[in-house]
Amino acid sequence: MDFFGLSIESIYLITLIVVGSITVLFILFGNGLIDVSDAGGVLNPTIILSFITIFSASGYLFEMFTPISSMLILLFSLLIALILVTILNVFILIPLSKAEESLVYSSNSLKGRVGKVITPIPLDGFGEVVLTDKSGTIAKSAVSFNQEEISEGVNVLVIDVQKGVLHVTPYEQSTHYKL
Repeated sequence: MDFFGLSIESIYLITLIVVGSITVLFILFGNGLIDVSDAGGVLNPTIILSFITIFSASGYLFEMFTPISSMLILLFSLLIALILVTILNVFILIPLSKAEESLVYSSNSLKGRVGKVITPIPLDGFGEVVLTDKSGTIAKSAVSFNQEEISEGVNVLVIDVQKGVLHVTPYEQSTHYKL
């Protein structure tokens, strides 16, 4: 069977080489690209590229080594690609995405935390605050919530986070408890 002057085997092979190369490049350099994978579900580029790669590889192998008709090979290849990509997604990609989420912090998780000023915060300017936790240390830009100067070494409470900048106020931790 021929399409556009090329045999079906050639089409499968060309597709395999091109999309397989793009898949490898995406896996290696995907973090530097715009993160389209946040769209989730079926629109994840890793899933789409893997599906096309597996489809073209199985189609090429079936065309080369079996006497089955091209239409049946197309259906088998689609089924094989669908099964393998589903397994890839369910057992590898979804667990990895959940593990990655557990290692990062969100802006909302920083609210209410106590940190220490490492670069003084001027009246109408930016300073820097370090927040230490069991999961690690985070240094972030900060401004005073009450528009007051905060000197280095002062403990501060994170009131809000806007555009990645902490809005903090001085915080004194009471060591005396009333019963």
